[in-house]
Amino acid sequence: MLETKNVDLDGDYPTERVTIPAGRYVMLAVTDTGTGMDAKIKARIFEPFFTTKPVGKGTGLGLATVYGVVQQIGGYIWLYTELGHGTSFKIYLPRVDAVETEAASEASLAGALDGSETVLVAEDEEAVRQIIEKALDAHGYRVLSARDGAEALERASAYAGQIDLLVTDVVMPDMNGRELSRRLVENRPNLRTLYLSGYTDDAILHRGVLQQGVAFLQKPFSLRMLARKVREVIEARP
Repeated sequence: MLETKNVDLDGDYPTERVTIPAGRYVMLAVTDTGTGMDAKIKARIFEPFFTTKPVGKGTGLGLATVYGVVQQIGGYIWLYTELGHGTSFKIYLPRVDAVETEAASEASLAGALDGSETVLVAEDEEAVRQIIEKALDAHGYRVLSARDGAEALERASAYAGQIDLLVTDVVMPDMNGRELSRRLVENRPNLRTLYLSGYTDDAILHRGVLQQGVAFLQKPFSLRMLARKVREVIEARP
């Protein structure tokens, strides 16, 4: 699956291989529905001559060449993969815009992104979970944090107050985000859910993992984008 879109990054999103500087980019995503990669393969995927194919079936230069070309033109590659679910390569190329007034308008909206509601965050990547916690805390939210679905259910059960929003990764080790949301809504029918994933929204819908119309935020995301989406989902409650 191929997808393109304009994205804005603020440089605060953690990545394993490369730090993508803050800026405005055109993103090209290439997503498959294969078996995914384990950590050892993922760590070497862009190395010249590294291949998982049998001898004589591959040179190991394809991805290394793509990586070099993208770097030469000032771009970056971000890899997201889940064993048993597939892989997504995202290429970020610098974007040049004719209109430069958006930054000022974004600054004027900063205060409108604050809130005081309670947000439950379920994310198995520690670095991502921590930065979400800090971002939401800085905007005034009360944050409950969990490393997976089971811990999120425990945190929700132990919390007597209202939980306004669940922010959850789509793919987690013990249960997926959709199942977590379903189980939480059984006892908290007014709870809203914002799903996160390294896959693009089109890929998620194409796989049938999520349904059309759900609130979704694609990784990597800027902290401003996260705050805006959280506010949008909370205020959309009936």
